[in-house]
Amino acid sequence: MYLNEGERIDQLYADDIQIIQSTNVFSFSLDAVMLANFPAIPKRGKIVDLCAGNGAVGLFVSRKTKASIYQVELQEKLADMAKRSIQLNHLDEQMTVYTMDLKDSLTKIKGDSVDLLLCNPPYFKTSKTGIKNPNPHLAIARHEIHTNLDEVIHTSSKLLKTNGRIAMVHRPDRFLDIIESMRRHRIAPKRIQFVYPKAGKEANILLIEGIKDGKLDGFKVSPPLITYDQEGNYNPETRKMLYGE
Repeated sequence: MYLNEGERIDQLYADDIQIIQSTNVFSFSLDAVMLANFPAIPKRGKIVDLCAGNGAVGLFVSRKTKASIYQVELQEKLADMAKRSIQLNHLDEQMTVYTMDLKDSLTKIKGDSVDLLLCNPPYFKTSKTGIKNPNPHLAIARHEIHTNLDEVIHTSSKLLKTNGRIAMVHRPDRFLDIIESMRRHRIAPKRIQFVYPKAGKEANILLIEGIKDGKLDGFKVSPPLITYDQEGNYNPETRKMLYGE
């Protein structure tokens, strides 16, 4: 497997997955690992990973299912890394990467057909005075430059079948925006989990799951997930996601 300048191969030991990374372009974060471990993964059917980046989330769930996995990523360099990681892990028959704007995803993926949609979208709103990352690849991945939260959820709703599920990782300060957008686009919020860097700190990650055309009752809040102990070591739940221990 060839690597471009600045690239390396990392491993997620818990799922026995190798992934091509680059600090110059994009590296997955703990957010992606948590998202891959948050929802129940259907054994068969169709899974879509929107805003796929270098393919981390789809790769991490691939070992848990025989479902077909489709990844949608706008940036050509990141999509190319995802494609080579698929080859590296011999997942060519299960996984497909589409290099396109998520708005165009319905030209390749049939509407009302997806069982589970996973998304690690850009977190931060843009403004004329907002400070963006000087690295354009990281800026697009982290800021709502080419898409926004409402567009992500609207597209997700079009792709999902009735009773299909969406699982998303985001920031707690966007929680109300997410709830409003889900309800506007026929997705019933069903479960959330707040992630805290350490005990006594404010939450810095939000995981949320919704069901297309689901009933509005039965909303649940999962127990909090705390990433590190007071000494800065991963807590057991985090270690299990990363290393399978």
